[in-house]
Amino acid sequence: MSFTDWPWRHWCAQFADKPALSLNDETLTWQQLRARIDRLAAGFHRQGVEEGDGVLLLAHNHPHTLLAWLALLQCGARILPVNPQLPRPLLGVLLPQMTLRFALVLDGSYDCLPALSMRETADAYCTAWQPARLASMTLTSGSTGLPKAAVHTCEAHLASARGVLSLIPYGEDDDWLLSLPLFHVSGQGILWRWLQAGARLTVREKQPLAEALCGCTHASLVPTQLWRLLNAHQHVALKAVLLGGAAIPVELTEQAREQDIRTFCGYGLTEFASTVCAKEADGEPDVGYALPGREVQVVNGEVWIRAQSMASGYWRDGELIPLTNDQGWFATRDSGEWHNGRLTILGRMDNLFFSGGEGIQPESLERVIATHPQVNQVFIVPLDDAEFGQRPVAVVECEPGTDITCLPDWVRDKVARFEQPVRWLLLPTELKNGGIKVSRRALQQWVNASLKG
Repeated sequence: MSFTDWPWRHWCAQFADKPALSLNDETLTWQQLRARIDRLAAGFHRQGVEEGDGVLLLAHNHPHTLLAWLALLQCGARILPVNPQLPRPLLGVLLPQMTLRFALVLDGSYDCLPALSMRETADAYCTAWQPARLASMTLTSGSTGLPKAAVHTCEAHLASARGVLSLIPYGEDDDWLLSLPLFHVSGQGILWRWLQAGARLTVREKQPLAEALCGCTHASLVPTQLWRLLNAHQHVALKAVLLGGAAIPVELTEQAREQDIRTFCGYGLTEFASTVCAKEADGEPDVGYALPGREVQVVNGEVWIRAQSMASGYWRDGELIPLTNDQGWFATRDSGEWHNGRLTILGRMDNLFFSGGEGIQPESLERVIATHPQVNQVFIVPLDDAEFGQRPVAVVECEPGTDITCLPDWVRDKVARFEQPVRWLLLPTELKNGGIKVSRRALQQWVNASLKG
């Protein structure tokens, strides 16, 4: 379905009195939501926000963040959502390239741009619905370098949503928890699926997951969160969960199915407004089929993609830097293979390293170690070695009380001898706080400095 007006205004015209949004304990109908957005947009416009302006949104997820996002969109702004935990030196390098006029700071502080405030006025303001207008700038993970800002239109976000909704049923009475941050593309994916479907969305702040999920039928979670939820025997109304971040164990999908929860998994990129390939989780290591509106091919072992959801480019100094190669495809630098029409991602081509002449793909090794019940997160990092060139080191984040000295014995019969980590280290707090993802480059620098110091 395509829109001729802002999605919330469209749904207001269709279902004015239907519940649309739960903000903590407050529920808004589509009509009430439209009125709030109109007044907030008028407030931003009075503060000087014009169509095409770049606005920094420094915020965690909470009700004001969601309302501000929609109101800024209705002003025609180009929104750059940023994690408040990002280091200020990094912002100092990144933000001058983003052509920003204002900053709306709901968490943390930033005083290098004129500040906006959440101010509702008695009147309304609304720019014309132009789905091809640039709407969002989302920072890439920056796992191997400085993050880039992928710019998407509303049209691209909605195309992403339609593809996912072709696989995951999400009806008008279903309710998806905004369980991922809006400064990450996967959080934006939830927002646009809600708007595409005309269903319900819930935003709650600082609540345990089981409480936040109260009344919700859909959620986007990592496997560890779902494990804990199911093992705590908490009553939930969940029907569907989109899982990300790790291999999905068969035991988890079966346990979820016993509680009538369908689980889905896939493969996505910031540049494509979230999910590109997906499937109902079945315990197999592939990421499923290309969703409608996406084309995927593997060229010389590298995954290439083009899609309706593709970013318009990377933003730098007021210009869009093209994403595509000479053939019109985005070359992902992800290594992949096709098996019976389903894509398997082997890992980042940039991450492959050699130890004694043997190639080690960190992600393949990480998938094995992540199946350990007490390992929440693992990274395989190359340690420089005079004899072997590089050796693998495992950096892990585990459940409290885990004895990591037991992990070498556990992994010994599960991976090849040359792949077995020569050291096991705990993930330091300073490397997991503040980034969009943990930086492999920073991890490698820390490992080599720590073990040679």
